[in-house]
Amino acid sequence: MIGGGAMLAMSLATRGDAAATDAGRRYSSRTIDIVHESMVIDMLGPLKLNLNPKSYSTRLSARDEADFRASGITGFHHSAGIGGPDAHEGALAFFASWGNFVARNGHLLCAIDKAADLSRAKKDGKCAVIMGLQNSDHFQNPSDVEYFYGIGQRVSQLTYNSQNRLGSGSTDRVDGGVSDFGVQIIREMNRVGMLIDVSHCGDRTTLDAIELSPKPIAITHSNCRAIVDHPRLKTDEAIRALAKKGGVMGITGVRSFVSSTEPTTIRNVADHVEHVAKITGIEHVGIGTDSDLNGYDDLPAEMNRQMRAAYKDSYQLRDKIDVDGFDHPRKIYDLTEELLRRKWARTDIQAVLGGNFQRLLAATWGG
Repeated sequence: MIGGGAMLAMSLATRGDAAATDAGRRYSSRTIDIVHESMVIDMLGPLKLNLNPKSYSTRLSARDEADFRASGITGFHHSAGIGGPDAHEGALAFFASWGNFVARNGHLLCAIDKAADLSRAKKDGKCAVIMGLQNSDHFQNPSDVEYFYGIGQRVSQLTYNSQNRLGSGSTDRVDGGVSDFGVQIIREMNRVGMLIDVSHCGDRTTLDAIELSPKPIAITHSNCRAIVDHPRLKTDEAIRALAKKGGVMGITGVRSFVSSTEPTTIRNVADHVEHVAKITGIEHVGIGTDSDLNGYDDLPAEMNRQMRAAYKDSYQLRDKIDVDGFDHPRKIYDLTEELLRRKWARTDIQAVLGGNFQRLLAATWGG
């Protein structure tokens, strides 16, 4: 199994005519060159979907390391949705445990401070870990923003799926928009240089945040409601407003967010990429897979059951959660091949794979 990852890694270096993976997939030399030469950033790519590092060794296995190296991805936004009355303590534990995990695997992983660290990681052949949270419940007061920035947080989603003190979530029946407290948190995030994310926010809260933030913000992982009618997805109004302020939207590979009919394949993912590019311009779309390298469908049955139970019925999760062709460590190569089939220019593909998010992160973080 390790041999498959090694084979692809070798082909990246040699740029042969085609590369085969352990799953029997083959990629053109053009695809390999594009991924190899691009800054690839997954703006919602947890290192593990099982977010408890105590559940496995604090050292990556040889197989996991081979998959990370063969994925073609440099930047992984590692993030979780932590909310409720114990959110502050939960967030502290999250950053402590995963910071330790990154340090223990320093031969492969490195933490991010400024945007220049992404380029340094790619040059060194490492994977850069962007620490974030998919909820801002842990901010008990505005001064917490600077504190959590100081311990490594670089991205914070304002709300998860439900109402918190900042605003409303995408599955709330009523969306009251960004609260007075939310206005304070947005102001502080802009001041310290922490990227604002509205992926799970309700429609009104999303538009409010875009308007309130003087700096561009992100939708790190969502899709287009014009293609799939789902409350977790974004309207064209929101996508255009995000782009008008200079923001970037990452396209996700969660099956029920990609297509309402079967089959659901990599082609459907590319449809969302093209839709954002069509209504805003190529510079405002990227990738946020919302999955680790192997996907949800590979989770142990009990963990899969618990994960599904955490979401409302409005999420419309199907028997399979991952997208065909976008459910394995080399999925970025598959997306690149699909965009090439659609006659996309090399520079446009590179922008989608990570160039657009790299620009946004540099504008937000500096460096």
